[in-house]
Amino acid sequence: MKRTLTTIIATLFATTAYAAPETYMIEPTHSMPRFEYSHFGYSVQLSRFDKISGSITLDRAKHKGSVDVTIDATSVNTGSALFNQHIQAADFFDTEMFPTITYKSNKVKFDGDKVMSVEGDLTIKGITKPVTLTVNSFLCMPHPMVKKEACGVTATAKVKRSDFDMAKNVPYVGDEVTLTLPVEAIKQ
Repeated sequence: MKRTLTTIIATLFATTAYAAPETYMIEPTHSMPRFEYSHFGYSVQLSRFDKISGSITLDRAKHKGSVDVTIDATSVNTGSALFNQHIQAADFFDTEMFPTITYKSNKVKFDGDKVMSVEGDLTIKGITKPVTLTVNSFLCMPHPMVKKEACGVTATAKVKRSDFDMAKNVPYVGDEVTLTLPVEAIKQ
């Protein structure tokens, strides 16, 4: 009887430990948010941000989680130093006044153990709008290099530049922007 009680208590502690929320810190060298838009209908332009930080918290047993991301808007990389400066100006990102872009979730939707979407608030230029990220891929497993559990996710959303006071040259330069957030994060 004593042995059975000990086994039950040990099992409860093991279950509780598994059910606890797990926090993963975004690994910036393998996480590069990008955005794309139509340029006069001639082409789809693709740019990225080189600096990102934040965390992902998952409680897979309870199907809950949170996402907190900060993007350094001054790290925008269009492939042209001149154009980088142009879109950091007041008509677009206005990085002098608003050097960061943030995304903070308020709901994470699961299908089993997989994250399917994230609902939250995107803030650009001090303007906050609700944005749902659709998760296109999601995988957690032991990282072969750092020997810790890691999660990778690629999520997308469509937003309008005009919603964030960046409507210069609309409709010639597309108002709709596709955001893609490929992120790798390491368990803490």
